[in-house]
Amino acid sequence: MTKEEILAFLTANPICYLATVDGNVPHVRGMMMFRADGDGIVFHTGLGKDLTNQLEKNPAVELCTYNPEQNVQVRVCGTAEFVNDLALKQAIVAERPFLQPMVEQTGYDAFLLFRVKDAQATVWTMADNMAPKTYVAL
Repeated sequence: MTKEEILAFLTANPICYLATVDGNVPHVRGMMMFRADGDGIVFHTGLGKDLTNQLEKNPAVELCTYNPEQNVQVRVCGTAEFVNDLALKQAIVAERPFLQPMVEQTGYDAFLLFRVKDAQATVWTMADNMAPKTYVAL
């Protein structure tokens, strides 16, 4: 897959698993990315969550998403960077109304954004299961 095809795949399959490291212990959780484009892969979380604390200590992450109909998996590793962008926060809440009660209760300051940048992706399918991995810069 090309860079553009990978970004389109990520956008079409926003549910992923995101791995972080706390000390030498890995942690993985299901996440829903907001978008994937040339500026990075955007996620949201909350102030004070374990994820936030882990990213502050070690911004190295890996995410993995899978489409069972296509039997395609994409793994992306990169560096998480917090983003302070009120307009983007408002756009996310507008598209995801389930976030509105949290924002009304805690405000936008407790609603954090981060993007994965300096990323590289590898694509897996059963057809190339035994082939050496190749990486695409995102």
